[in-house]
Amino acid sequence: MLQYDFENSPGYWMVITTRAIRRGMEAELANEGITLRQWEVLAWLTIENGMAQSELAERLGIEAPTLAGILDRMERDGWVERQACLHDRRKKRLRATAKAHAVWQRMAECAYRMRAKCTEGITPAELLQLKSVCERIRANVDEVLPPSSESGTADSSDCVPVPETEVETPPAVSPVTLG
Repeated sequence: MLQYDFENSPGYWMVITTRAIRRGMEAELANEGITLRQWEVLAWLTIENGMAQSELAERLGIEAPTLAGILDRMERDGWVERQACLHDRRKKRLRATAKAHAVWQRMAECAYRMRAKCTEGITPAELLQLKSVCERIRANVDEVLPPSSESGTADSSDCVPVPETEVETPPAVSPVTLG
């Protein structure tokens, strides 16, 4: 029989906690008509609108073909648009659309409610300690990782959008009613 002392594993604690938070967020976001993965895409675009598609896949920790399917649906539903890069038309920059901007605050409220639930009964000092411990764990793990391939293949800085007149405009989509 396979054995491991999971009850003593910080990785296991984080995985099961993250799963619980993800399930809660999925339930919150379902009322807005968006999946957790789609919300994650929009959340990253909130941080850096115009991010290269390859960089977003890296940040989400998923393969490019998986992200392509998510983006196809989001583009079809009017949440994001892709723009070809001037220097390399194989690369695509992503932008949140006006439709996404119009409902983003409601989606963010879902995250705020989840944050409040997660931190219920936890003091501000305990939250700071948790943040510090997580930062130290990441730093410890980073010490044993090989150098990242992030510079180069997933960099948005060399990806200049094609001027608007050269970008094919996606067909209009009917608005999706959100809860």
